[in-house]
Amino acid sequence: MPISAENSVPIIFVRDVNKTYAGGFQALKKINLEIKRGEIFALLGPNGAGKTTLISIICGIVKASSGTIIAGGHDIVRDYRAARASIGLVPQELYTDSFESVWATIKFSRGLFGKAPNATYLEKVLRDLSLWDKRDAKIMTLSGGMKRRVLIAKALAHEPTILFLDEPSAGVDVELRHDMWRMVRELREQGTTIILTTHYIEEAEDMADRIGVISQGELIVVEDKDVLMRKLGKKQLMLTLRQPMTSIPAELSVWPLALSDDGHTLVYSFDSQKEETGIAELLRTLGEHNIEFKDLRSSESSLEDIFVSLVHQPKEALE
Repeated sequence: MPISAENSVPIIFVRDVNKTYAGGFQALKKINLEIKRGEIFALLGPNGAGKTTLISIICGIVKASSGTIIAGGHDIVRDYRAARASIGLVPQELYTDSFESVWATIKFSRGLFGKAPNATYLEKVLRDLSLWDKRDAKIMTLSGGMKRRVLIAKALAHEPTILFLDEPSAGVDVELRHDMWRMVRELREQGTTIILTTHYIEEAEDMADRIGVISQGELIVVEDKDVLMRKLGKKQLMLTLRQPMTSIPAELSVWPLALSDDGHTLVYSFDSQKEETGIAELLRTLGEHNIEFKDLRSSESSLEDIFVSLVHQPKEALE
């Protein structure tokens, strides 16, 4: 999503944030991050990388060991109430007051942040999440998927300008995932900034404007999704040969080629950002040496491929 000049000031500003727990475990190491107003930002990383810790610190649930965070124009330590009022959080855990009704829970959440009653808005939130028919039901009687919907409704009840979704798709059905992502797109169109963590990397690929990857407490890359996929993506051209090879001929050694175990497929790999004129040159060279193929197909890296390669690269390779 293009960010207009008037929205160029980051809505979240994280500078030199560290977190060390009792016992000496350093969960976050000098995190620096700016999140633009009105964007969808996906924070990716393996289990234990520090995603939830960072979100919890920005939301004021966990205290940073050092560093500065501004959310919605407010310092999260010096002006905690104003900063927290601008934030909605959908946590991983399914915790809420089991004995309350759905309606009472979201009404209370809105009042907790000092918002005036607005039954029309709360009704819209519940209808958007297919919860309106369950508004009088006790939360303890709901399924896990319905409880997840209630958590989303609670997070939206006070009309936050920043919404954190921490693994929102974990353990939910396909219908809820579709409802949730439709609502996320609508919220972004209305100017809400969305920060999500997810194990469903295809969701980040589909939804996000920018991607951040965190590994072992360090933010190793932050980049526009499309730029990241152009920079780090790989493309492959696979040629099915008419006659199998036992090895790649010497005359083709200048090309980054690999041969399948059965000798029937020749694979040419190249960077997405490089010009693809090399394909024409390769095919011409094959013809000159009477190497015939009967089929060809191409593929390119997904965001998941890029993510896996990033978290397994040594740090110095990323610098």
